[in-house]
Amino acid sequence: MLQLHKIKPSRLSLKRLLFGGLGGSVGALGIIFAVSLYIVETLIRPKKQTVFDTYKFSPFELDLPAEEVLFLSSEGKHMVSGWYIPRPGATTTIVICPGYRSAKSDVLGISAHLWKVGHNILAFEYHGHGTEVGIPVTLGYSEIHDFLGAVAYAKERAPENRLGVVAYSMGAAVAIMGTARSSDVEALVADSPFASHSSVVDYNFRRVFRVPSAPVSWMADNLMGWRAGYHFYQVEPLRDIAKIAPRPILIIQGGKDSLVDPRDGPSLYAAAQEPKEFWYLPNADHCGAYFEDRSAYVKKVVNFFDLYLKNVPRLQLVDSLSQDEEEAMPAGSTEPPGEDLEEAG
Repeated sequence: MLQLHKIKPSRLSLKRLLFGGLGGSVGALGIIFAVSLYIVETLIRPKKQTVFDTYKFSPFELDLPAEEVLFLSSEGKHMVSGWYIPRPGATTTIVICPGYRSAKSDVLGISAHLWKVGHNILAFEYHGHGTEVGIPVTLGYSEIHDFLGAVAYAKERAPENRLGVVAYSMGAAVAIMGTARSSDVEALVADSPFASHSSVVDYNFRRVFRVPSAPVSWMADNLMGWRAGYHFYQVEPLRDIAKIAPRPILIIQGGKDSLVDPRDGPSLYAAAQEPKEFWYLPNADHCGAYFEDRSAYVKKVVNFFDLYLKNVPRLQLVDSLSQDEEEAMPAGSTEPPGEDLEEAG
């Protein structure tokens, strides 16, 4: 029979407790650091060319009279690749911006539809996102220079034309920030934009790990400053969107967005000033509104530009603050919207 009275309880020394707790803390910090570094390196990793990148549609398949063009980013550090599709007699030009790691071929569908109804088209891809360039990319911080370079090129090609923009995902977030800084853009369609760099990192982290992202986001933000030279707060469309008014904006958001928090669209809409429209599709995934109903999508975008570029007089605007001045400003509020999502406009 077991003699319980002879068993002596083990005694944990203060030294063992201290080093055990320290080891656990170091282990937790190591995990946070490793996950944060993985997030940062994934975000800024340059695109690698694959065999499938050569098997994409071009303007040839759609019988579009496109010109291969290169233009300088606004900071003059690199050339940006695009297709310019002129339309005889056009009084408007639409700049079309794909998203993160997307090529200009991905926006050929909407480009063709807008060209057919009478717009010049400039479709481009952000440097390093559509084709391999071998240098790090960012999530909107450096890409804003490509957007402003595209706007300048479009105005150079047709100085008297009124300018609109259709943009997707990260491209839409960049377009919001860029439009706030350029008076040349007179109307903007933003499909599936994120409200802030922090929100898109937080949303994707929570979807994968099912836990709050605060420690990892803080670490990733600091690592981003070290690896890419910027911080999350410097990419925040939510802070800039109100400056677009009195120019119109149409925000498109899918209720089942798997990459951007579906609450970001309503947050941006609430922060925007009139005139503004919000088109919410409850069953659409990220940038999926077009595929939910192609005819309705094209009609929505075409009617938006007909109304604001062809039927409304040109506004007299002054240029917004420079990017450096904007980055010096404190970050705005990023409180989430309510749960009820409604279609407006």
